[in-house]
Amino acid sequence: MKKCIYCKCEVADKSVIDFCERCGKGVFGDRMFEAIVSNMEEAQDRGDLEQSRI
Repeated sequence: MKKCIYCKCEVADKSVIDFCERCGKGVFGDRMFEAIVSNMEEAQDRGDLEQSRI
């Protein structure tokens, strides 16, 4: 399990973001949080997030 960068609670390893939903919505707001998650999931599907892992 990963830990949220803000509150240190556990975040699923498969999560594309490094913060929990509660903190994400608190920091970015509902709409921006959903946009961030959506864009990160699309990037993961394209393989863009794997480029730095060799």
